[in-house]
Amino acid sequence: MVDMRAKTAEAYVRLVDQAIIEIEEFIACLEFDMDDPGDQLRVLTPLFDELKQLRQGMSDGSYEFEDKDLPFMNVANRLSSQLPFAQLLVAINQTHRYGLNIDSEE
Repeated sequence: MVDMRAKTAEAYVRLVDQAIIEIEEFIACLEFDMDDPGDQLRVLTPLFDELKQLRQGMSDGSYEFEDKDLPFMNVANRLSSQLPFAQLLVAINQTHRYGLNIDSEE
């Protein structure tokens, strides 16, 4: 497994913010390009909501790292080949599970 964890709290917040933006843009593209994006939105909307809750926890101080997959990883793993931001979700999950990568030389 390649270590993709964020090195700082600020970098971790940026990863979550970037994922939220990527999902918003992906949803907008689906809504524009498809006559009925219903199935995709049923998957993406909860994923989007979970990331927003995670980000809110970071903002209000209630967020805690935990050695357990984030709830959205079930969907992210199942649909990784169809989600252009899947690697971003993996990086967020790795950081959540294993903490910041403060030992990295980079």
